[in-house]
Amino acid sequence: MTPLDKALSDTVTAAFAQGFGSAPDLVARAPGRVNLIGEHTDYNDGFVLPCAIGPSTMVAASRRDDNAVHIVAVDFDNAVDAFDLKQPIERNPDQPWADYIRGMIMALQNAGHALTGANMAIAGNLPKGAGLSSSASLEVAVGKAMLALANVEIDHSRLAQIAQSAECDFVGTKCGIMDQLISAQGKAGHALLIDCRTLALTDAPVPDDIAIMIVHSGVTRGLVGGHYNERRRQCEAAAEAMGVAALRDANLDMLAAAGLDAVTTSRARHVITENQRTLDAADALAKNDLTTLGVLMAQSHASMRDDFEITVPPIDELVALLQRAIGPAGGARMTGGGFGGACVAVMPAAHVDKVRAAISAEYKTPAGESPLIMVERPGPGVAIL
Repeated sequence: MTPLDKALSDTVTAAFAQGFGSAPDLVARAPGRVNLIGEHTDYNDGFVLPCAIGPSTMVAASRRDDNAVHIVAVDFDNAVDAFDLKQPIERNPDQPWADYIRGMIMALQNAGHALTGANMAIAGNLPKGAGLSSSASLEVAVGKAMLALANVEIDHSRLAQIAQSAECDFVGTKCGIMDQLISAQGKAGHALLIDCRTLALTDAPVPDDIAIMIVHSGVTRGLVGGHYNERRRQCEAAAEAMGVAALRDANLDMLAAAGLDAVTTSRARHVITENQRTLDAADALAKNDLTTLGVLMAQSHASMRDDFEITVPPIDELVALLQRAIGPAGGARMTGGGFGGACVAVMPAAHVDKVRAAISAEYKTPAGESPLIMVERPGPGVAIL
């Protein structure tokens, strides 16, 4: 167990003991993720290239003899929530964090799984609002814990699909499958090229001498506010106009012939070109070709900024700084759904100190602080510890 995992495991186990007076039956861990390239392609049946990271969400859990679920949320000052598995599960207007847990448990029941009552303590060490998928890791960890308590084993890709339905149908963010799938299926030392239509997973090894750096811009993002779902509607409108099931099936010639308005055209152009960039990036990573990877990451960021319009000025500034500091061997781009959050950079491990120094010297968050910098290796997916 890594020191990061050990500290979080100790925290969540202690919170469980304090809240429920005993040790938990089990602790489930599900990682966050960073997406190297492939933004807003997942709900368009396209391709993405994420990896699981070290920070995670952990759920300490024990069975109850009744149908109640009792939760202690360590990260929200030990706030509590409780509901009954045999009653209709509804949203909690006073505690939005609880909706991810309620939604996941309801989605498991809707998928036909008979669950037991449970006591749960939940804690995470993923920075909130950074675009590193704290919500998906929470859903996947809760799902893994609840199924383990019920002695149910399911395929981890199926677990990810159930978690996605919880976020889409209960929470209300019409997300794609990427975040939940990489949290469930992550592989140490590898990014995964995911075909979001078939859920096929292709290993993309990340050599030991390559570093993945994540820098939080300090702009906290939120997706349910409408921008994310609006982008999805625009993409679906473009696909319908071109007579295809999803933008994954379209090309630039079809787009040019479709006669769409300028905004819808630019949204579709981002997705069509981003799909190809993602396939090319997986190929470059396999060849350890950081120069080509850097060019593709730069093109991806420009497309998110100009065509998809999901970046913000501090993010653009941070990406430009990272690209200058890294040089031609590697690159940087915004990662996550947009409107704030984090940037991801790929570089030779030997360059980390130099790039870190450049950020410290040249970038401050909108609040005037030094940004959070994380250097990651791809880690494993969900597991019972």
